[in-house]
Amino acid sequence: MPIRYKIDVLSALKEVGYSSYKLRQMKVFGERVITRLRHKESVSYDVLAKICELLKCQPGDILEYVEEQQENTAE
Repeated sequence: MPIRYKIDVLSALKEVGYSSYKLRQMKVFGERVITRLRHKESVSYDVLAKICELLKCQPGDILEYVEEQQENTAE
């Protein structure tokens, strides 16, 4: 996938006081979202917006576009 995380989101959230336990208890994110973040899988724009709110950052601080290498099939 050409979009990937630049940071470990759960670690960054923990640094500002939001452990995965606290995120579940406060009903910020459910277990499914936390699992997706743990495995560096994509999440919805709503989740991304909430992460940005909690970390006080922009989406570009969290995600980056990496061009996929094209295999030369013409050979």
